Amino acid sequence: MDPRSAAHVLALIASYLELQGASKFKSRAYEQAGRAVAALDTDDLAVLDRAGTLADTPGLGPATLGVIRDLNATGESRYLEELRAELPAGLVDLLRIPGLPTAKIHVLRESLGIDSVDALEAAIRDGRLGTLKGFGPKTAAKLQRGIEIFRTSGSQRLFHHGALQARALLESVRAHPEVTRAEIAGSVRRHNELVEDVDIVAACRADLRTVAASFANAPGVRSITRDATASPSITYADGAHLDLYCTTDEDFVVAFWHATGAAEHVDTMLQLLARKRITLRGDTLVNESGARIPIAHESDIYALVDLPFIPAEMREDGQELLQALRGPIPELVLATDIRGALHCHSDYSDGKATIAEMTAAARALGWSYIGITDHSKAAFYAGGMSVEQVLAQHDEIDRLNAESADFRILKGIEADILADGAIDYDQDLLDRFDFVVGSIHSRFSMDRARMTERVLRALDDPHLTILGHPTGRRLLSRDPYPIDMDAVLEKAVALGVAVELNADPRRLDLDWRILRRAKALGATIAIGPDAHSTRGLEVMNIGVGIARKAGIVADEVLNAWDVSDVLAFAHRRREGTD
Repeated sequence: MDPRSAAHVLALIASYLELQGASKFKSRAYEQAGRAVAALDTDDLAVLDRAGTLADTPGLGPATLGVIRDLNATGESRYLEELRAELPAGLVDLLRIPGLPTAKIHVLRESLGIDSVDALEAAIRDGRLGTLKGFGPKTAAKLQRGIEIFRTSGSQRLFHHGALQARALLESVRAHPEVTRAEIAGSVRRHNELVEDVDIVAACRADLRTVAASFANAPGVRSITRDATASPSITYADGAHLDLYCTTDEDFVVAFWHATGAAEHVDTMLQLLARKRITLRGDTLVNESGARIPIAHESDIYALVDLPFIPAEMREDGQELLQALRGPIPELVLATDIRGALHCHSDYSDGKATIAEMTAAARALGWSYIGITDHSKAAFYAGGMSVEQVLAQHDEIDRLNAESADFRILKGIEADILADGAIDYDQDLLDRFDFVVGSIHSRFSMDRARMTERVLRALDDPHLTILGHPTGRRLLSRDPYPIDMDAVLEKAVALGVAVELNADPRRLDLDWRILRRAKALGATIAIGPDAHSTRGLEVMNIGVGIARKAGIVADEVLNAWDVSDVLAFAHRRREGTD
């Protein structure tokens, strides 16, 4: 039994136990065991078990080890089958509905006999859901929208989950003895906010179909299409989906380019190549005489149609080609351009680390400053700070800054934008902060006109330095609230307020398409990790990838500036000077 399949079984057991109402300790034991098994470097768990090393794996106990041994012996888990027999087939799908935790699923099942997404939707439509306490009209509307998201999202995953899966699959492909080179292409390479498939291009020294077939027949494969080709589409037992493209060394670059771009980008490029009497045959570009055109780098492909190189992240809807026609694309922002972070939480509100710990983690990333932006008092649900806590935090920051000459901790706040557009806290307290991130955390149901007016009024406050996660979206769970972003961006640019690209992979807000509009208007962008732990700082790289999709350069990113320039930006905003 391979680790991928075993980990998937253990994860299913954890989900089924949770739905049955088993203790959290029990379900978490299977979750942890699944993660431990997935990390094992082997193709066959039975080999480790016979060697006596499997039982020593941290995270595995007698019960979870028994499941793996059952899988090794028979390929199936009797315990999983027992749990599956006790649960309706559609019940697990309810866990994927945004805003529907396990406790509420229990209520729905026990009170109304709801055991599937279809049954839940029927109860919403006929009004039965509204008879339950805690399931009023607003909850029903949210669940209906959650059902729509569930049905339309399919197998889509957040970028960081898709990228993690892609890296694991890439290691597997590169380990093949007949593969000389392999790279991740497709939506992961383009840094899309949502990922459905993992695309990998592999250069092979042996027969391409033979190499492809060896992956199609590997352990853990659930299904396969295009199985008689050099480009199989493989679905694994844990739901991972790999589109593998086997090619030769000499055609690798063209295949890599072809598998990277979105359809609109590739199709437009092929039309431009056709005007030069160049066509794509398989993974080979040929001229009008049918002779192969040697391609050493992807930039060579664009040069054939007199275009500058277009970075992978930008190869989407054709707008990037129009930009390239106007001239070279400037050097896009890189992770190494980032000098600090301006949206970070500590244990003063809902963060998991102290200011000192967040500072040390920021130093380790090579940054020279960090802005601590805990929640303001209106965000009581997130431990919003009282005036006394703010003053205590500022004293602590002063002490920490006095101990370091080469790193600066900035006194920031993530202040709620209240329903009337006011910024939480009075003006005297706001004056004490180095900068202010203003965000909406409540009253998402306002109509477009009222929400727009709310944000426009907030922009009038000279303390507001950065507009945080401007559309409020949460990928795969909550749509953006209705708002006229053109009006907001135009006013933010006019007043000198930065707009945030929130790098939390569940948000990635602003959307990169809107970021292109912000860039065109001349907006300053703050890439904020919205970090609630030291590990949370690492999502900055995801934000940088999204910024690159929008064509953002380092000079346009506030936290790619020196700390003195950041403070000057906030000061100009506060003083109302250019």
